[in-house]
Amino acid sequence: MQIALWVVSGVLAAGFIGGGIARAVLPLERLTGMGLGWVADLPRGLVRVISALEILGGIGLIVPVLTGILPILTPLAACGLALIMLGGLVFHARRREWKNVPVTLVLAVLAVFVAVARFAGA
Repeated sequence: MQIALWVVSGVLAAGFIGGGIARAVLPLERLTGMGLGWVADLPRGLVRVISALEILGGIGLIVPVLTGILPILTPLAACGLALIMLGGLVFHARRREWKNVPVTLVLAVLAVFVAVARFAGA
């Protein structure tokens, strides 16, 4: 169980940190060219806030439990990321962007898995 938890946490952290950094620094035109057309329909500031939260959440999945410093932050970060993904799920469904729904749902489920396991003391 520990190995699965660390693998899922690492994959989620890498994905959220990488995606967050990309959306925070890449030009809007490049992001839309990468298939992220939704970023053009949101205020740039909101996209940056979401990106920053994803970066912080990704760091929070690993660093607190790895260092032993405030490890309660790890399941809280996972909960936060799950909530962001649930918001994204509603957002994409309302826009009828069905290709984004499965990935967003899987990320939410994996974040919930990490949150439950870490709250349980794993």
